[in-house]
Amino acid sequence: MKLRAQHIQKVMALLGPAFVAAVAYVDPGNFAANMSAGAEYGYLLLWVLIVANAMAALVQYLSAKVGLVTGKSLPQIVATKLGKKSRIAYWLQAELVAVATDLAEVVGGALALQMLFHIPLVVGGAITGLVSIVLLLVYSHREQKIYERIIIGLLMIIPIGFIVGLVMRPPQAVPLLQGLIPHFSGQGTVLLAVAMLGATIMPHVIYLHSALSRNRHGQLKAAEAQRILHATKVDVGVAMLFAGGVNAMMLILAASVFKGNLAASTLNGIFESLIHVVSPGVALLFAVGLLVSGLASTAVGTQAGDVVMFGLLKRRIPPLVRRLVVIIPSIIILALGVDPTAALIVSQVALSFGIPFAIIPLALVSSSRAVMGSFRNSRTVAVIVTLIAAAVSILNIALLWLVVRGA
Repeated sequence: MKLRAQHIQKVMALLGPAFVAAVAYVDPGNFAANMSAGAEYGYLLLWVLIVANAMAALVQYLSAKVGLVTGKSLPQIVATKLGKKSRIAYWLQAELVAVATDLAEVVGGALALQMLFHIPLVVGGAITGLVSIVLLLVYSHREQKIYERIIIGLLMIIPIGFIVGLVMRPPQAVPLLQGLIPHFSGQGTVLLAVAMLGATIMPHVIYLHSALSRNRHGQLKAAEAQRILHATKVDVGVAMLFAGGVNAMMLILAASVFKGNLAASTLNGIFESLIHVVSPGVALLFAVGLLVSGLASTAVGTQAGDVVMFGLLKRRIPPLVRRLVVIIPSIIILALGVDPTAALIVSQVALSFGIPFAIIPLALVSSSRAVMGSFRNSRTVAVIVTLIAAAVSILNIALLWLVVRGA
Protein backbone atom coordinates (compact mmCIF):
# COMPACT_ATOMS: atom_id res chain seq x y z
CA MET A 1 0.00 0.00 0.00
CA LYS A 2 2.83 2.36 0.90
CA LEU A 3 4.59 1.75 -2.43
CA ARG A 4 1.31 2.28 -4.30
CA ALA A 5 0.72 5.55 -2.43
CA GLN A 6 4.24 6.72 -3.29
CA HIS A 7 3.65 5.83 -6.96
CA ILE A 8 0.42 7.82 -7.03
CA GLN A 9 2.17 10.76 -5.35
CA LYS A 10 4.94 10.71 -7.98
CA VAL A 11 2.40 10.60 -10.81
CA MET A 12 0.44 13.50 -9.28
CA ALA A 13 3.64 15.55 -9.08
CA LEU A 14 3.99 15.24 -12.85
CA LEU A 15 0.52 16.60 -13.60
CA GLY A 16 -0.01 20.14 -14.85
CA PRO A 17 0.59 20.87 -18.55
CA ALA A 18 -2.73 19.35 -19.67
CA PHE A 19 -4.62 21.47 -17.14
CA VAL A 20 -3.05 24.63 -18.58
CA ALA A 21 -4.17 23.45 -22.03
CA ALA A 22 -7.62 22.58 -20.62
CA VAL A 23 -8.25 26.24 -19.78
CA ALA A 24 -8.72 26.79 -23.51
CA TYR A 25 -11.48 24.15 -23.50
CA VAL A 26 -13.63 26.16 -21.09
CA ASP A 27 -13.01 29.63 -22.50
CA PRO A 28 -15.69 32.25 -23.37
CA GLY A 29 -16.09 30.67 -26.82
CA ASN A 30 -17.24 27.48 -25.10
CA PHE A 31 -19.67 29.49 -22.98
CA ALA A 32 -21.19 31.07 -26.09
CA ALA A 33 -21.33 27.96 -28.30
CA ASN A 34 -22.51 25.50 -25.64
CA MET A 35 -25.05 27.70 -23.93
CA SER A 36 -26.46 29.01 -27.22
CA ALA A 37 -26.84 25.40 -28.37
CA GLY A 38 -28.66 24.48 -25.16
CA ALA A 39 -30.89 27.55 -25.15
CA GLU A 40 -31.89 27.20 -28.81
CA TYR A 41 -31.99 23.42 -29.31
CA GLY A 42 -32.14 21.87 -25.87
CA TYR A 43 -30.07 18.72 -25.43
CA LEU A 44 -29.91 17.98 -29.19
CA LEU A 45 -26.17 18.71 -29.58
CA LEU A 46 -24.97 17.13 -26.33
CA TRP A 47 -23.51 14.25 -28.36
CA VAL A 48 -21.25 16.72 -30.22
CA LEU A 49 -19.60 17.73 -26.95
CA ILE A 50 -18.97 14.14 -25.93
CA VAL A 51 -17.49 13.15 -29.30
CA ALA A 52 -15.42 16.34 -29.54
CA ASN A 53 -14.05 15.88 -26.03
CA ALA A 54 -12.98 12.29 -26.77
CA MET A 55 -11.27 13.49 -29.96
CA ALA A 56 -9.51 16.29 -28.08
CA ALA A 57 -8.23 13.92 -25.39
CA LEU A 58 -6.46 11.73 -27.95
CA VAL A 59 -5.13 14.69 -29.91
CA GLN A 60 -3.75 16.39 -26.79
CA TYR A 61 -2.01 13.23 -25.61
CA LEU A 62 -0.38 12.78 -29.02
CA SER A 63 0.77 16.41 -28.99
CA ALA A 64 2.29 15.99 -25.53
CA LYS A 65 3.95 12.73 -26.58
CA VAL A 66 5.53 14.40 -29.62
CA GLY A 67 7.04 17.10 -27.41
CA LEU A 68 8.35 14.58 -24.88
CA VAL A 69 9.81 12.11 -27.38
CA THR A 70 11.43 14.62 -29.75
CA GLY A 71 12.27 17.43 -27.33
CA LYS A 72 10.69 19.81 -29.86
CA SER A 73 7.33 21.49 -30.25
CA LEU A 74 5.06 20.42 -33.10
CA PRO A 75 5.66 23.72 -35.00
CA GLN A 76 9.44 23.15 -34.79
CA ILE A 77 9.07 19.72 -36.37
CA VAL A 78 6.69 21.01 -39.05
CA ALA A 79 9.22 23.73 -39.90
CA THR A 80 11.84 21.10 -40.78
CA LYS A 81 9.50 19.66 -43.43
CA LEU A 82 8.58 22.94 -45.14
CA GLY A 83 10.35 25.45 -47.36
CA LYS A 84 10.56 29.13 -46.41
CA LYS A 85 7.40 30.25 -48.24
CA SER A 86 5.42 27.29 -46.95
CA ARG A 87 6.58 27.99 -43.38
CA ILE A 88 5.43 31.60 -43.64
CA ALA A 89 2.05 30.55 -45.07
CA TYR A 90 1.59 27.93 -42.37
CA TRP A 91 2.58 30.45 -39.70
CA LEU A 92 0.06 33.00 -41.01
CA GLN A 93 -2.87 30.56 -40.75
CA ALA A 94 -1.75 29.51 -37.27
CA GLU A 95 -1.46 33.13 -36.15
CA LEU A 96 -4.96 33.85 -37.51
CA VAL A 97 -6.17 30.99 -35.34
CA ALA A 98 -4.42 32.58 -32.34
CA VAL A 99 -6.07 35.94 -33.11
CA ALA A 100 -9.50 34.26 -33.30
CA THR A 101 -8.77 32.67 -29.95
CA ASP A 102 -7.72 35.95 -28.38
CA LEU A 103 -10.84 37.63 -29.76
CA ALA A 104 -12.99 35.13 -27.86
CA GLU A 105 -11.07 35.53 -24.61
CA VAL A 106 -11.01 39.33 -24.64
CA VAL A 107 -14.65 39.69 -25.70
CA GLY A 108 -15.71 37.15 -23.08
CA GLY A 109 -13.76 38.88 -20.32
CA ALA A 110 -15.21 42.25 -21.35
CA LEU A 111 -18.74 40.82 -21.27
CA ALA A 112 -18.19 39.41 -17.79
CA LEU A 113 -16.87 42.75 -16.46
CA GLN A 114 -19.89 44.49 -17.93
CA MET A 115 -22.22 41.99 -16.21
CA LEU A 116 -20.46 42.29 -12.87
CA PHE A 117 -19.48 45.96 -12.69
CA HIS A 118 -21.26 47.67 -15.64
CA ILE A 119 -17.87 48.48 -17.17
CA PRO A 120 -18.07 49.49 -20.86
CA LEU A 121 -17.08 46.66 -23.19
CA VAL A 122 -14.06 48.45 -24.68
CA VAL A 123 -12.64 49.24 -21.23
CA GLY A 124 -13.37 45.70 -20.07
CA GLY A 125 -11.52 44.29 -23.07
CA ALA A 126 -8.46 46.39 -22.22
CA ILE A 127 -8.57 45.25 -18.58
CA THR A 128 -8.80 41.60 -19.64
CA GLY A 129 -5.76 42.03 -21.86
CA LEU A 130 -3.73 43.71 -19.11
CA VAL A 131 -4.47 40.98 -16.55
CA SER A 132 -3.38 38.33 -19.04
CA ILE A 133 -0.04 40.15 -19.36
CA VAL A 134 0.45 39.79 -15.59
CA LEU A 135 -0.19 36.04 -15.85
CA LEU A 136 2.33 35.79 -18.68
CA LEU A 137 4.93 37.65 -16.63
CA VAL A 138 4.50 35.04 -13.90
CA TYR A 139 5.18 32.33 -16.49
CA SER A 140 8.21 34.20 -17.84
CA HIS A 141 9.87 35.02 -14.54
CA ARG A 142 8.80 32.21 -12.19
CA GLU A 143 8.84 28.46 -12.33
CA GLN A 144 6.34 26.83 -14.65
CA LYS A 145 4.77 24.99 -11.71
CA ILE A 146 3.72 28.29 -10.10
CA TYR A 147 2.06 29.39 -13.33
CA GLU A 148 0.32 26.02 -13.61
CA ARG A 149 -1.03 26.29 -10.06
CA ILE A 150 -2.44 29.76 -10.73
CA ILE A 151 -4.13 28.57 -13.92
CA ILE A 152 -5.47 25.39 -12.29
CA GLY A 153 -6.78 27.46 -9.38
CA LEU A 154 -8.64 29.72 -11.79
CA LEU A 155 -9.90 26.68 -13.69
CA MET A 156 -11.52 25.25 -10.55
CA ILE A 157 -13.66 28.38 -10.13
CA ILE A 158 -15.38 28.11 -13.52
CA PRO A 159 -17.81 25.21 -12.91
CA ILE A 160 -19.15 26.42 -9.53
CA GLY A 161 -22.05 28.40 -11.01
CA PHE A 162 -23.09 25.55 -13.29
CA ILE A 163 -23.03 23.01 -10.47
CA VAL A 164 -25.21 25.23 -8.25
CA GLY A 165 -27.56 25.98 -11.15
CA LEU A 166 -28.03 22.30 -11.98
CA VAL A 167 -28.69 21.44 -8.34
CA MET A 168 -31.43 24.07 -8.33
CA ARG A 169 -32.78 23.19 -11.79
CA PRO A 170 -31.90 19.55 -12.53
CA PRO A 171 -32.23 18.30 -16.13
CA GLN A 172 -34.95 16.00 -17.46
CA ALA A 173 -33.57 12.48 -17.86
CA VAL A 174 -35.33 11.36 -21.07
CA PRO A 175 -34.55 14.46 -23.24
CA LEU A 176 -30.98 14.41 -21.91
CA LEU A 177 -30.50 10.79 -23.00
CA GLN A 178 -31.99 11.62 -26.40
CA GLY A 179 -29.27 14.25 -26.77
CA LEU A 180 -26.70 11.44 -26.84
CA ILE A 181 -28.07 10.21 -30.19
CA PRO A 182 -26.10 11.81 -33.08
CA HIS A 183 -28.34 13.93 -35.31
CA PHE A 184 -28.77 17.48 -36.63
CA SER A 185 -31.82 19.66 -37.21
CA GLY A 186 -31.06 22.25 -39.86
CA GLN A 187 -28.27 24.67 -40.71
CA GLY A 188 -28.31 26.33 -37.30
CA THR A 189 -27.38 23.11 -35.54
CA VAL A 190 -24.54 22.45 -38.01
CA LEU A 191 -23.18 25.96 -37.39
CA LEU A 192 -23.24 25.47 -33.64
CA ALA A 193 -21.73 21.97 -33.93
CA VAL A 194 -18.81 23.41 -35.91
CA ALA A 195 -18.41 26.15 -33.29
CA MET A 196 -18.45 23.54 -30.53
CA LEU A 197 -15.77 21.52 -32.34
CA GLY A 198 -13.62 24.62 -32.76
CA ALA A 199 -14.08 25.45 -29.08
CA THR A 200 -13.11 21.91 -28.01
CA ILE A 201 -10.41 20.65 -30.40
CA MET A 202 -8.58 23.95 -30.39
CA PRO A 203 -5.73 24.10 -32.94
CA HIS A 204 -3.59 26.56 -31.01
CA VAL A 205 -3.62 24.23 -27.98
CA ILE A 206 -2.43 21.34 -30.16
CA TYR A 207 0.64 23.42 -31.01
CA LEU A 208 1.07 24.58 -27.41
CA HIS A 209 0.72 21.28 -25.56
CA SER A 210 3.77 19.79 -27.24
CA ALA A 211 5.84 22.70 -25.93
CA LEU A 212 4.28 22.70 -22.44
CA SER A 213 5.11 19.02 -21.88
CA ARG A 214 8.60 19.43 -23.30
CA ASN A 215 9.25 22.47 -21.11
CA ARG A 216 7.97 20.72 -17.99
CA HIS A 217 9.68 17.33 -18.36
CA GLY A 218 12.37 17.78 -21.00
CA GLN A 219 13.05 15.19 -23.68
CA LEU A 220 12.22 11.65 -22.59
CA LYS A 221 15.03 9.49 -21.27
CA ALA A 222 14.70 5.74 -21.69
CA ALA A 223 14.63 5.08 -17.94
CA GLU A 224 11.80 7.56 -17.35
CA ALA A 225 9.79 7.09 -20.54
CA GLN A 226 7.14 4.75 -19.22
CA ARG A 227 6.57 6.73 -16.01
CA ILE A 228 6.28 10.13 -17.69
CA LEU A 229 4.08 8.92 -20.55
CA HIS A 230 1.80 7.23 -18.02
CA ALA A 231 1.63 10.43 -16.00
CA THR A 232 0.89 12.35 -19.20
CA LYS A 233 -2.03 10.03 -19.99
CA VAL A 234 -3.41 10.65 -16.50
CA ASP A 235 -2.81 14.40 -16.84
CA VAL A 236 -4.65 14.57 -20.16
CA GLY A 237 -7.40 12.19 -19.07
CA VAL A 238 -8.24 14.04 -15.86
CA ALA A 239 -7.96 17.49 -17.47
CA MET A 240 -10.19 16.55 -20.42
CA LEU A 241 -12.71 14.82 -18.16
CA PHE A 242 -12.92 18.01 -16.13
CA ALA A 243 -13.20 20.26 -19.20
CA GLY A 244 -15.71 17.94 -20.87
CA GLY A 245 -17.82 17.88 -17.70
CA VAL A 246 -17.85 21.68 -17.51
CA ASN A 247 -18.82 21.99 -21.19
CA ALA A 248 -21.63 19.46 -20.74
CA MET A 249 -22.89 21.37 -17.69
CA MET A 250 -23.01 24.58 -19.74
CA LEU A 251 -25.23 23.03 -22.39
CA ILE A 252 -27.37 21.04 -19.94
CA LEU A 253 -28.04 24.06 -17.71
CA ALA A 254 -29.03 26.19 -20.71
CA ALA A 255 -31.25 23.38 -22.05
CA SER A 256 -32.86 22.79 -18.65
CA VAL A 257 -33.60 26.43 -17.93
CA PHE A 258 -33.83 28.31 -21.24
CA LYS A 259 -35.00 25.88 -23.98
CA GLY A 260 -37.04 27.96 -26.44
CA ASN A 261 -36.37 31.24 -24.61
CA LEU A 262 -35.08 33.52 -27.38
CA ALA A 263 -34.08 36.15 -24.82
CA ALA A 264 -31.50 33.67 -23.50
CA SER A 265 -29.77 33.07 -26.84
CA THR A 266 -26.95 35.49 -25.95
CA LEU A 267 -24.62 35.50 -22.95
CA ASN A 268 -26.11 38.78 -21.71
CA GLY A 269 -29.57 37.29 -22.10
CA ILE A 270 -28.51 34.18 -20.19
CA PHE A 271 -27.11 36.31 -17.36
CA GLU A 272 -30.32 38.34 -17.08
CA SER A 273 -32.50 35.23 -17.34
CA LEU A 274 -30.50 33.45 -14.64
CA ILE A 275 -31.23 36.35 -12.29
CA HIS A 276 -34.99 36.06 -12.79
CA VAL A 277 -35.48 32.35 -13.54
CA VAL A 278 -32.94 30.70 -11.20
CA SER A 279 -31.36 33.12 -8.72
CA PRO A 280 -29.14 36.24 -8.63
CA GLY A 281 -26.46 34.14 -6.89
CA VAL A 282 -26.23 31.67 -9.78
CA ALA A 283 -26.11 34.58 -12.25
CA LEU A 284 -23.22 36.09 -10.25
CA LEU A 285 -21.34 32.78 -10.26
CA PHE A 286 -21.95 32.46 -14.01
CA ALA A 287 -20.44 35.91 -14.65
CA VAL A 288 -17.46 35.19 -12.36
CA GLY A 289 -16.82 31.91 -14.21
CA LEU A 290 -16.96 33.73 -17.56
CA LEU A 291 -14.51 36.37 -16.31
CA VAL A 292 -12.08 33.78 -14.96
CA SER A 293 -12.21 31.80 -18.21
CA GLY A 294 -11.45 34.93 -20.22
CA LEU A 295 -8.54 36.03 -18.02
CA ALA A 296 -6.89 32.61 -17.87
CA SER A 297 -7.43 31.75 -21.53
CA THR A 298 -5.89 34.95 -22.89
CA ALA A 299 -2.56 34.05 -21.30
CA VAL A 300 -2.70 30.56 -22.80
CA GLY A 301 -3.52 31.95 -26.26
CA THR A 302 -0.55 34.31 -26.17
CA GLN A 303 1.74 31.44 -25.15
CA ALA A 304 0.48 29.45 -28.13
CA GLY A 305 1.24 32.31 -30.51
CA ASP A 306 4.79 32.51 -29.16
CA VAL A 307 5.31 28.75 -29.58
CA VAL A 308 4.03 28.87 -33.16
CA MET A 309 6.18 31.86 -34.19
CA PHE A 310 9.38 30.56 -32.62
CA GLY A 311 8.82 27.05 -33.94
CA LEU A 312 8.15 28.08 -37.54
CA LEU A 313 10.15 31.30 -37.94
CA LYS A 314 12.71 31.07 -35.09
CA ARG A 315 11.69 34.53 -33.99
CA ARG A 316 10.15 35.88 -30.82
CA ILE A 317 8.49 39.14 -29.90
CA PRO A 318 8.02 40.27 -26.27
CA PRO A 319 4.76 39.00 -24.68
CA LEU A 320 3.68 42.60 -24.02
CA VAL A 321 4.03 43.52 -27.69
CA ARG A 322 2.25 40.34 -28.82
CA ARG A 323 -0.53 40.92 -26.31
CA LEU A 324 -1.05 44.49 -27.51
CA VAL A 325 -1.05 43.47 -31.18
CA VAL A 326 -3.57 40.64 -30.86
CA ILE A 327 -5.89 42.61 -28.57
CA ILE A 328 -6.44 45.34 -31.18
CA PRO A 329 -8.92 43.37 -33.38
CA SER A 330 -10.96 42.51 -30.26
CA ILE A 331 -11.11 46.12 -29.11
CA ILE A 332 -12.15 47.25 -32.61
CA ILE A 333 -14.97 44.68 -32.71
CA LEU A 334 -16.18 45.77 -29.28
CA ALA A 335 -16.01 49.45 -30.29
CA LEU A 336 -18.03 48.79 -33.45
CA GLY A 337 -20.88 47.42 -31.38
CA VAL A 338 -20.87 43.92 -32.92
CA ASP A 339 -23.01 41.48 -30.92
CA PRO A 340 -20.47 39.88 -28.54
CA THR A 341 -22.10 36.43 -28.47
CA ALA A 342 -22.27 36.29 -32.27
CA ALA A 343 -18.60 37.33 -32.43
CA LEU A 344 -17.69 34.56 -30.01
CA ILE A 345 -19.51 31.89 -32.02
CA VAL A 346 -17.99 33.05 -35.32
CA SER A 347 -14.52 32.98 -33.74
CA GLN A 348 -15.05 29.35 -32.74
CA VAL A 349 -16.19 28.45 -36.25
CA ALA A 350 -12.94 30.00 -37.51
CA LEU A 351 -11.03 27.80 -35.08
CA SER A 352 -12.74 24.72 -36.48
CA PHE A 353 -11.41 25.52 -39.94
CA GLY A 354 -7.90 25.64 -38.43
CA ILE A 355 -8.16 22.18 -36.82
CA PRO A 356 -7.13 20.09 -39.87
CA PHE A 357 -4.00 22.24 -40.32
CA ALA A 358 -2.92 21.17 -36.83
CA ILE A 359 -4.20 17.57 -36.70
CA ILE A 360 -2.90 16.38 -40.09
CA PRO A 361 0.77 17.28 -39.30
CA LEU A 362 0.28 15.83 -35.80
CA ALA A 363 -1.00 12.56 -37.28
CA LEU A 364 1.92 12.35 -39.71
CA VAL A 365 4.58 13.22 -37.13
CA SER A 366 3.26 11.03 -34.30
CA SER A 367 2.96 8.06 -36.68
CA SER A 368 6.43 8.47 -38.18
CA ARG A 369 9.04 5.87 -37.26
CA ALA A 370 11.81 8.28 -38.33
CA VAL A 371 10.60 10.95 -35.87
CA MET A 372 9.09 8.95 -33.01
CA GLY A 373 10.98 5.65 -33.20
CA SER A 374 9.40 3.00 -31.00
CA PHE A 375 6.96 5.61 -29.62
CA ARG A 376 5.19 6.07 -32.95
CA ASN A 377 1.42 5.55 -33.08
CA SER A 378 0.01 2.08 -33.45
CA ARG A 379 -1.88 1.46 -36.68
CA THR A 380 -5.19 1.75 -34.82
CA VAL A 381 -4.31 5.13 -33.30
CA ALA A 382 -3.00 6.36 -36.66
CA VAL A 383 -6.32 5.45 -38.30
CA ILE A 384 -8.37 7.08 -35.53
CA VAL A 385 -6.52 10.41 -35.62
CA THR A 386 -6.79 10.44 -39.43
CA LEU A 387 -10.54 9.87 -39.14
CA ILE A 388 -10.77 12.76 -36.68
CA ALA A 389 -9.12 15.10 -39.19
CA ALA A 390 -11.43 13.81 -41.94
CA ALA A 391 -14.59 14.17 -39.81
CA VAL A 392 -13.80 17.77 -38.85
CA SER A 393 -12.98 18.65 -42.48
CA ILE A 394 -16.22 17.10 -43.73
CA LEU A 395 -18.29 19.01 -41.17
CA ASN A 396 -16.54 22.27 -42.11
CA ILE A 397 -17.23 21.63 -45.80
CA ALA A 398 -20.86 20.77 -45.01
CA LEU A 399 -21.27 24.11 -43.21
CA LEU A 400 -19.76 26.00 -46.16
CA TRP A 401 -22.10 24.19 -48.55
CA LEU A 402 -25.13 25.02 -46.43
CA VAL A 403 -24.11 28.68 -46.18
CA VAL A 404 -23.48 28.97 -49.94
CA ARG A 405 -26.72 27.17 -50.76
CA GLY A 406 -28.68 29.42 -48.43
CA ALA A 407 -27.05 32.65 -49.66
